[in-house]
Amino acid sequence: MTKTYTPWFLLVVALALAAVYLFPLYWMYVTSLKTGSEMFANPPTFWPNNPNPGIYPEVWARRAMPTFLTNSVLIAGGVTAITVILGTGCAYVLARYRNVWIDVGLFCVLMLQVLPASVMVTPLFVGFNQIGLLNYPRTAVVLAAAAKAMPFFVVLVRATFMSVPRELEEAALVDGNSRIGAFFSIVLPLARNGILVCAILTFMSAFGEYIYSKSIIQSPSQQPASVGLSGFLGPNSTDWSSIMAYSAIYVTPILLAFVILQRRIVSGLTSGALK
Repeated sequence: MTKTYTPWFLLVVALALAAVYLFPLYWMYVTSLKTGSEMFANPPTFWPNNPNPGIYPEVWARRAMPTFLTNSVLIAGGVTAITVILGTGCAYVLARYRNVWIDVGLFCVLMLQVLPASVMVTPLFVGFNQIGLLNYPRTAVVLAAAAKAMPFFVVLVRATFMSVPRELEEAALVDGNSRIGAFFSIVLPLARNGILVCAILTFMSAFGEYIYSKSIIQSPSQQPASVGLSGFLGPNSTDWSSIMAYSAIYVTPILLAFVILQRRIVSGLTSGALK
């Protein structure tokens, strides 16, 4: 294969893989509009013959989706705020100061990244119970999810800080700035794109948090939308239209946010956020 055709071949392969990955999303929207008989028709229809959009307001009201979505936003916002505030300082220290203890700290951060949430949920539940934090289950979920998101955020933002020339910071110190002043006036503005991208990714990940919420939060009025979706599931569940409509309402805000912010995300990724 010549060099002229290679990029087109790779583009076709990439588009084919993207189509396979996105097909479940398309099928979710289409299935939510189908009637019960059409849903199980053989061969299946790839577009509903009689679309029924009325299922969306019905599911919105019947499943108390405003409460679930509000809880998801509160949990994702809390996780993002804690992760950005603490993780930015931690990433800056790991990027600027190099000694054996910093290397040990970075190793510990990377080790935390490989631990799955399903392994950590039991000791966290016991620990939260000992200190009485289970009386505030949403706060407990925010802290647990922030601890899970922190290593990913620190590793990526550390690479962003390392791409900022150290000479600019040293010049600010020579001009009379303090270390904190140089950080806020020189380093932070130059690294804001990378931090913003990592904050967006953290929010999107926390918006779909399930394991900690399912294990720690017992009251339906405080559970996020991911746990509310599991309320449809059961041994005799056949209401697939409602399940797909609920899923579509749940994921559409995240998809719209990604589409609106895609330029800034791509800009942040290509400027060194994922080095």
